[in-house]
Amino acid sequence: MDFSYPEIGICGLSCRLCPRYQTDAASRCLGCKSPDRLSLGCPFITCAVKKKGLEFCQDCAENLTCAKWRQHREAGKQYDSFKCYQTLDEDIAFMQQHGAAEFDQTQQTREQLLRTMLLEFNDGRSKSYFCIAATVLDLAELSGALASARQMAIGLTVQEKSKLLHGKLDELATRKGVCLRLRK
Repeated sequence: MDFSYPEIGICGLSCRLCPRYQTDAASRCLGCKSPDRLSLGCPFITCAVKKKGLEFCQDCAENLTCAKWRQHREAGKQYDSFKCYQTLDEDIAFMQQHGAAEFDQTQQTREQLLRTMLLEFNDGRSKSYFCIAATVLDLAELSGALASARQMAIGLTVQEKSKLLHGKLDELATRKGVCLRLRK
């Protein structure tokens, strides 16, 4: 099956903002629609892609009554795995209202900001933190915090830069009431 949006997961997660997607190591995941992941036993791949020929669970006629997808979304409201699920319901609602193309554009913008954070502010221990921030924070506020940190970071060490950006992102997260750590 050819996918129109390979970086958007079948269940609605954004692969672009995943720590395993944002690595150059051999363990890099290219998303659930990559050949390697499609060969695994994910229930959403099996049902939506292999049985029904759909790109997203939300496109299924049974999406409102599907117990597996509902449980996945409910669990995502409280817990994360290696990837942040805090905005999964909001992301799915956005795609349903505005379409996958517009959602993908938004995720590309978030990924550009994430890559800048990783390139300029990652102290070697902040990848997951920055991935979560890129996922859950308001796009304009995230962009503003990054621009401000970039201006203030001139002449600082990577560790000092990281601490500076962490402070700005933590402040935004506190105001919004979101968690910038994986919820296990």
